[in-house]
Amino acid sequence: MRGPHNILRLIRTGATFERTGAMAAVLDAVDAPIRLRLAARVMGWPFRWLGYKGDPTLPPITRAITALGPAYIKFGQILSTRADVVGPEMAGQLRMLQDRLPPFPTDLAKKAIEAELRAPVDQLFSEFSEPVAAASIAQVHRARVRETGREVAVKVVRPGIGAAFKRDIDAFHFGARLIQLLSPGTRRLRPRDVVRHFEQTVTGEQDLRLEAAAASEFAENTARDEGFQIPMPHWALSSRRVLTADWAEGLPMGDRDALIAAGHDTTELARRVIQLFLSHALRDGFFHADMHHGNLKVAANGDIIAYDFGIMGEIDEYTRRVYAQILYGFIQRDYRLVARVHFEAGYVPRDRDEAAFARALRAVGEPIFGADASRISMGNLLSYLFEVTERFGMPTRTELILLQRTMVVVEGVARSLDPQLNIWDAAKPVVSDYIKASVGPKAAISDLTHIAQTVGRYGPLLPRMIEQALWERAHPEEARLTLIQPRSSGTLLLVAILALAAGAGIGLSL
Repeated sequence: MRGPHNILRLIRTGATFERTGAMAAVLDAVDAPIRLRLAARVMGWPFRWLGYKGDPTLPPITRAITALGPAYIKFGQILSTRADVVGPEMAGQLRMLQDRLPPFPTDLAKKAIEAELRAPVDQLFSEFSEPVAAASIAQVHRARVRETGREVAVKVVRPGIGAAFKRDIDAFHFGARLIQLLSPGTRRLRPRDVVRHFEQTVTGEQDLRLEAAAASEFAENTARDEGFQIPMPHWALSSRRVLTADWAEGLPMGDRDALIAAGHDTTELARRVIQLFLSHALRDGFFHADMHHGNLKVAANGDIIAYDFGIMGEIDEYTRRVYAQILYGFIQRDYRLVARVHFEAGYVPRDRDEAAFARALRAVGEPIFGADASRISMGNLLSYLFEVTERFGMPTRTELILLQRTMVVVEGVARSLDPQLNIWDAAKPVVSDYIKASVGPKAAISDLTHIAQTVGRYGPLLPRMIEQALWERAHPEEARLTLIQPRSSGTLLLVAILALAAGAGIGLSL
């Protein structure tokens, strides 16, 4: 329940932030107004002694969040994707959050597996290890399938985590409403929407069947990507709270020295990480949105292995084309093109000055292009771009923010492998190939074919639709008497276009 009783939870939260020294850092990061600062201090300072101490070796914000438990850790991870809400500096600190929770007992994991899969663990697996990784929602065990002898990773959701998250999420909802009440100016940051997004994400991550489905779809999309592997899920050994997938054997992507010692070309790995991510985002519109070091390994043959598909990003085809044209325009330093794309896509209101917008974009792009290779960042470019577009009235687009956040993470991985990598040089072939494939005669023919196929599905209904539209146009009074709203000439025109398109589709099929 999202009632006043949640004040007690918020007081404990405020007390912990005060005790760890995180309160001032958070208020400064979000540029909180005086009323919100006062309310936060009132809820925190007098009850400081009630707060958790946390790990004093950690920075204040991560110290407070890890002390408060799984929901707060996960919320911090989600907020790291929302630089538009917490600011780029705090987002960077939140990205440092580690899964520092201790594992739960293996006996409890086995009981959960037996309850979910309806068979004893010893009957399913010939080997089953102690936890090898423990996260905020689940932990992982290394095992061997008895029937096939295949080595697998078994992910098990923490017992009682759903109820624990629900209690804290209710407090988050209450806190978001309180923040908006005390500081109406924070509505532009949409705190209630942020909490709803968090709730949806966490709810989805607790159903491991969805993660298995994401892994399966991602594997199908990337089957022809050279040098890239996805651990496949084992559906017969998976359920809502248990996910079994192939074991990913390889060196951690974050251990550069070990990769070099094993003979891997770290420059090539860095370039491939960037290109794979862009290919998935642009070509497929479905990308791994949590591609940090902990979710990437390098196989003995040099393949990049990605795993943990709890957070995936999705972009529709139209947005992908717009995004690619924006990137391509920046790569070509054609700021007029970038501005025109924004206006044509409706991202910036048409009553704004396109030439002024192009000059603002130049102010974003030129300093980046003037920097040396180690300072060129596509993620920073997108971050600056959002700042400019906000000044020109562009509303926040959450799918692009997730893309920008992932781009920053992927660039961080690439930089750790090759600090001198030129991000633009790595990105240019992928973006250029996508532009060629999605813009031009071939793409136009493909679009027309899709239109014809869509209209074709409604083919049997078209005669009746046209007849109905014509009758309503010719007899508006009778149409009103039968409680049917008269169609506008635009509707009639639309039906006519559908009919013509259907005819075109028939011609194309012939």
